[in-house]
Amino acid sequence: MARSVGGYDPVKMAERLEPVVAPWRGGVQLRRYYRFRRDRWYGGIVTGDVVGCILRCEFCWAYRFTWGNPRAGELLTPSEAAERLTELARRARVRQARLSGGEPTLGFTHLVEVMEAVTSEGVRFVLETNGILVGAREEYARRLASFHGAGIEVRVSIKGTSPEEFTMLTGARPEAWSLQLRALELLVAYGLEPGEEVYPAVMLSFTDEHGAERIRERLRRIHPALAGNIDPEYVILYRHVEELLRRTGLRPRRAYRPGEVPPELV
Repeated sequence: MARSVGGYDPVKMAERLEPVVAPWRGGVQLRRYYRFRRDRWYGGIVTGDVVGCILRCEFCWAYRFTWGNPRAGELLTPSEAAERLTELARRARVRQARLSGGEPTLGFTHLVEVMEAVTSEGVRFVLETNGILVGAREEYARRLASFHGAGIEVRVSIKGTSPEEFTMLTGARPEAWSLQLRALELLVAYGLEPGEEVYPAVMLSFTDEHGAERIRERLRRIHPALAGNIDPEYVILYRHVEELLRRTGLRPRRAYRPGEVPPELV
């Protein structure tokens, strides 16, 4: 089901959503979280799932907790969130942590303080982001790049291989797609190592090989290491995701059931 051209502006949505999911209290920016967990991804990692996202992806596994209910979860300070992550990492015997579920760059000051606290404990931090706010707000890219060499990865998850696919998948205005690529450009320009400290993930479930080659070429123009280090994303058919896909009419070309996820995606 193709979306009509137009759609919402995710940057303006961030301005409306941030006071709800990342309010300031007493000079501290809080953030809503709905759970903390250990995961197999990245070879073993602990995750804080945040509430709130600026996209409305029609295949989103976390939509019920993120954009479906932006007042869900509990508000935590950066130190409280970092303590939960590092304690869970200690108990799980892993040395990596991430924020996921929603969009972590909502509440950017909170995010940076969590990153500082986690990496100071010797835990590698993985930032999973759609990149839109990083591409729209250059100071975000500059600040993230200041973590160069401190033990971070910035994984920019690109929704679709073209502006048209982006709008079909998210309902957002097509020009916002380029902000994801702009985020990669800025992060590399400010000093993060392409392919190692910053790299792209691309949702490939709804495209063909021509689309895959199209996005590789766009990434190659930014830096060859980005084109050579694409993390492929495919829809995982949890029951609630299948329900969402039925409602929206989207039909992935390639998708996996939870027990069928190939080893290269783990």
